[in-house]
Amino acid sequence: MRMLQLKVPPVVVTLLFAGWIWLAARTLPGPSCAGPTSTMLAAGLAGFGGAIAVSGVWQFRVARTTVHPLRPDAATALVTNGIYRFTRNPMYLGLLLALFGWALLLGQPAALLLAVAYVPVMNRLQIIPEEHALRARFGAAFHDYQARVRRWL
Repeated sequence: MRMLQLKVPPVVVTLLFAGWIWLAARTLPGPSCAGPTSTMLAAGLAGFGGAIAVSGVWQFRVARTTVHPLRPDAATALVTNGIYRFTRNPMYLGLLLALFGWALLLGQPAALLLAVAYVPVMNRLQIIPEEHALRARFGAAFHDYQARVRRWL
């Protein structure tokens, strides 16, 4: 998996997981939890996730630094304000919430496990390599930020 670090865009990883969730929902046996309540919850989760992700992108734009996920070494600013006061990875958190919403919408409880599996995959492929690049680029400032703010929530 190391050879894939910072090579696959996070949106592609997310779309792969969305496809696997869909496949699991179509093929796994078990009761469905689909219904009006789960649909509303799914939409709420996806919408909230989208808002969190967009907020993260917005903060990068305000700081005039790159949002290119495969080039964290090109960052020109360490963004620690706005949504970044609560999570170091709001864009990935937003995508995770959207995956949970998708799994709920499809109504297969076991498919939710695939959304959970997204976390260690993103940690390994994207977040840990980003952290190494940011630590090399920003040194003690990034170390202090890591100590104050959690990776996901």
